[in-house]
Amino acid sequence: MLGVGALIFQREKILLVERGKQPLKGYWSLPGGVLETGEHLADAIRREVLEETGLEVKPIAVFEIFERIMRDKEGKPEYHYVLIDYICKVTGGELKASDDASRADWFKRKDLANLKITEGTLPVIERAFERKDVYLKRK
Repeated sequence: MLGVGALIFQREKILLVERGKQPLKGYWSLPGGVLETGEHLADAIRREVLEETGLEVKPIAVFEIFERIMRDKEGKPEYHYVLIDYICKVTGGELKASDDASRADWFKRKDLANLKITEGTLPVIERAFERKDVYLKRK
């Protein structure tokens, strides 16, 4: 499944959502989700962020492509995602968790280690914190 994720920064904080549904209910992750048939990537990231957080965003640039294979109890692949993570800038809206997110909040980098974050997401966030200023200057 092809999906998108949004790396959205507010000063020295990043926006995360707590998943309210399976898979990975209760884990924090980047806002995002699966593309709909015929949907452009930029449209998907705008739609998913709006649905999950109430925020309108402008995708600035593709930051990273990430692959996640989730296995069942027997070790067989249950989900296989290819995720395209975008650096995004907030252009409007008001933060409010909805759709399949139970919560949405801004987190300082130092507080991320205390969260239950989806596998593989924290290293992406760490790399984005290091390089975010280069991308956000492109506005």
